Amino acid sequence: MTRLSEAQAAEIEAGRGETAPTRRAVAPALEEILYQALPVLDHGFIRVVDYMGDDNAIVQAARVSYGRGTRKTSQDEGLIRYLMRHRHTSPFEMCEIKLHVKLPMFVARQWIRHRTANVNEYSARYSILDKEFYVPEAEHLAVQSSQNHQGRGEAVDPAAAAAMLDILRRDAAQAFDSYVYLLNADAHGEPVDAGRPGLARELARIGLPLSTYTQWYWKTDLHNLFHFMALRADSHAQYEIRVYADVLRDIAQRWTPLAAQAFEDYRLHGADLSRQALDVVRRRLRGETVDRASSGLGLREWRELEALLAGDAS
Repeated sequence: MTRLSEAQAAEIEAGRGETAPTRRAVAPALEEILYQALPVLDHGFIRVVDYMGDDNAIVQAARVSYGRGTRKTSQDEGLIRYLMRHRHTSPFEMCEIKLHVKLPMFVARQWIRHRTANVNEYSARYSILDKEFYVPEAEHLAVQSSQNHQGRGEAVDPAAAAAMLDILRRDAAQAFDSYVYLLNADAHGEPVDAGRPGLARELARIGLPLSTYTQWYWKTDLHNLFHFMALRADSHAQYEIRVYADVLRDIAQRWTPLAAQAFEDYRLHGADLSRQALDVVRRRLRGETVDRASSGLGLREWRELEALLAGDAS
């Protein structure tokens, strides 16, 4: 399970050993993990490279104050929760974070759909990719869902899962062997066989599977980080991107604990109701019996509301 080379690990530790005096806002809990590679999946990670702002920066922007202020934490927390509850998003945009992420290409293709960040990805036109592929754990192999056209259903039985994993490993290894052959180069770019030409890197890469790992630097503000987590930490999100979102949730708690808790309460574990759904709730509170036919809701929204009210929104 290779995440970092010895040289990369040493470089990170050297960076973590450096300190500098600053007048900037600092989040002590986030400083504890700064530069550290937080493991995700089999070869992936997330590293916090840099950040700007903290909970107080949100409050400061909302009040347009001149300094950190002298109000009580409870007052700051109340204001942050008010901002989150009423979707006043611009104060959260005053905090920014830069992450180094290592992830499978198919996860990256989902991630990049969030077009509210600055991204710089590892270039396979310039460099040679490492022989690292994502292979799921057997318990995460499932058949296609019969209800969700883009999700998983029941788990695959162990015997079938073992055969499927063998195919995934075999195909990935074969694709990488072909990649190296086409390049005619080792990991350092040196020719393997001096008697034949190597294909350009930008062409040799095209046969690699989506399970190949890539890396990028991803910089975003807190508001858009929350939006990412609201979608990708949801129980309906694909497992392989959800585990990255779960690590981001921990990072947010360390960075802006008051804002992160408000996000968890109002966005991630809260709910938005349509006018018709809210009317159903009001009628039921008055003791009325409401069925779907009289609710004005479509079948899918009715089922979602029923699950929500039953405490089973998964």
